[in-house]
Amino acid sequence: MKAPKVIIIGSMALFLGIGATALLKKEKVDSPDSDKGLDRILTQEMAAAEIIPEGPALKENPSDSINRIDRLFLTSSYQLPIVETVSYKSMVSWLKGRPAWVTDYASHYKTSRHFIARSLNKKRDYFTQKIANGDRFTVFRQDVNLQFYLLADLSSCKMSLFYLDLDKDERVLLKTYPIGLGAMALDTISGSLTPVGKYKLGEKTAVYKPGIKGYFQDEETEMIQVFGTRWIPFGEEIGECSDGYQGFGLHGVPWEYNEETDSLQEQRDLIGKYDSDGCIRLLQEDMEEIFAIVVSKPTIIEIVKDRRDVTLPCKESNEFKEY
Repeated sequence: MKAPKVIIIGSMALFLGIGATALLKKEKVDSPDSDKGLDRILTQEMAAAEIIPEGPALKENPSDSINRIDRLFLTSSYQLPIVETVSYKSMVSWLKGRPAWVTDYASHYKTSRHFIARSLNKKRDYFTQKIANGDRFTVFRQDVNLQFYLLADLSSCKMSLFYLDLDKDERVLLKTYPIGLGAMALDTISGSLTPVGKYKLGEKTAVYKPGIKGYFQDEETEMIQVFGTRWIPFGEEIGECSDGYQGFGLHGVPWEYNEETDSLQEQRDLIGKYDSDGCIRLLQEDMEEIFAIVVSKPTIIEIVKDRRDVTLPCKESNEFKEY
C-alpha cells in the first residue's frame, strides 16, 4: 500500500477512535449511576435551594470593596460622624472618689474597651490599655441614636456591616466580610444549617485565648478550637426566622493542632465554605473587629438567601454612598 493511502486510512481510524471515546465519556457523565452524574444531580438540587457550594454565586458587588472601618478609630477630622475624640483625664466629673480607667470610659460612653484600645494603640491591639493624661482616642457619640445592622448573604458567603443613625433615618455601609456558613441541608427552608431570618445579637459574649477551656457538647475542650477568639450569640428572634435563636451566633473559625509547629492554628480555609453546624464564622481579625464595634450597641443580624432581594433599613446616606 502506498504511503499516502496508509496516512489517510490511519487518520480516519484515529478520528473514529476519538469520537467513540468521547461518546462513551458522555454516556458515563450523563448516567445517574456514575459519580459525576450524581455530582450533577446534587448541583441541580442545591441550585434549586438557591445556595451554591464552594464559592460565591453572585458577581462581585461594587460595595464589597468599601471599607470605612478605620475612620471609626481616627482622632482626626476624617473620622466618621458617629464617633468623637476625647482626651484622657484620670479625674472626671462623672466619676467620684477615684481615678477613671479605660473601663470607666468604656462604660460611660457605651463603647467597648476593645474599641477604645484599638483607637488608643493606633493598630489592631484590643487589649493593651496603657494610658496617660492627654492621650486621645475615639468613643461613640452620646447624642447619636445608633444601631448596627449585619446582613449575611447565604448565596455569596458574605456579610455586610452597616451603622444606622435612627434619628436621621440614615444607613452607612462600613465594610463587607467573607464568612463561612452552615453545612448544606436541603430539607431546611434556608437550604443550610444556618437559618434565615432577623435576629437581635445577645449579650452573653465571650473572649477566648489559647489555654482557656470549657465545655462544648458535654466535653471539656479548648474553646478556641471551637469558636476561635470571639463569640457573640443570637439573643432574640425578631421576625420571620426559620429556626430559633438558641445555639446560633457569630464566632471565629476553629483552630486545630498543627504537629509541625506544635501549636494551634486557625483554619482559615473554612471561610467561603458551607461547613459549620449553623453558626456564622469569620477570620480572626474580622471577628475581633466586629466584636469591638458592635458589642456595646444594639445590633440586628438579618440572614438571607440572596441580598439582592432585601430591603435595607433606613435610607442610604447622601454623604456615604454604597455604590
